[in-house]
Amino acid sequence: MALSPSQRRYLRSLAHDLHPVILLGAKGATEAVLKELDLALSHHELVKVKLSGGDKEERDAQIAFLAEGTRAENVQQIGHIVVLFRRNEDDPKLALPR
Repeated sequence: MALSPSQRRYLRSLAHDLHPVILLGAKGATEAVLKELDLALSHHELVKVKLSGGDKEERDAQIAFLAEGTRAENVQQIGHIVVLFRRNEDDPKLALPR
């Protein structure tokens, strides 16, 4: 599901006050992290993730791995923080603007 610019802007405003739910350690993005992120997205729909250290290419690879593995949309990335969104089809919690 591709997000429109107005939906992306709305989700960024909601994510502003959120604290990171997932913190990546020295091992980076692993299958165990993917499972936890999948559970968090199912429950919250909008999640902040704090990435482990490393250069920009390594962070981009971690984001791609997490987004593809959970079928989530990358809403925003600032430094080591990324905001991911995935609609819960059974019980949607966030109403998105058109």
